[in-house]
Amino acid sequence: MGSERMEMRKRQMSTTQETPGAAQAQHSMGNRGSNACCFCWCCCCSCSCLTVRNQDEERARRTSHELQTEGIPNCEESPAPTLEEVNAWAQSFDKLMLTPAGRNAFREFLRTEFSEENMLFWMACEELKQESNKSVIEEKARLIYEDYISILSPKEVSLDSRVREVINRNMLEPSQHTFDDAQLQIYTLMHRDSYPRFMNSAIYKDLLRSLSEKSIEA
Repeated sequence: MGSERMEMRKRQMSTTQETPGAAQAQHSMGNRGSNACCFCWCCCCSCSCLTVRNQDEERARRTSHELQTEGIPNCEESPAPTLEEVNAWAQSFDKLMLTPAGRNAFREFLRTEFSEENMLFWMACEELKQESNKSVIEEKARLIYEDYISILSPKEVSLDSRVREVINRNMLEPSQHTFDDAQLQIYTLMHRDSYPRFMNSAIYKDLLRSLSEKSIEA
């Protein structure tokens, strides 16, 4: 009898020790099942998490691209340039900037050099000069300042401190000529810096060659 009681106690103690471990294992499995996306390392779960993450990143990239391109005007409408016009562009920068076709070609080149904002600013100043309504002038001047003068703008043009001071004074009472000094400085910059490279660029040479070949065929 004594030996049987001892055996029964051992079995009871063994059962009691095993029960908490089993309960803990079941509790752990239950938690893992309810939070499978967080703790499961299986392929299907990982793929679903990555899919959601990739979709979010793609959405962010699209939004960023839309913000960067928003508000950039299209090229000016103009007939195709003639061979005489394209040859005239090589004579002077003024002749290049005189026609919409010349400005469009030059603007296409500036885009490859990431300096298209110079042409956009110059064109915006030209549009401002055509306005006569006071409220429209004030609104356009404000937009030009925010887009091309403000240091916070991604399209800020390069101006010296003297010209910036002139603009800040002029903005107290905006007019058609608020940005005249800045426009001249950017025009000079494009003339001296970008124009010589444009004349040697593939954009200009390909256009000149294409028109020359058409002229010969005709």
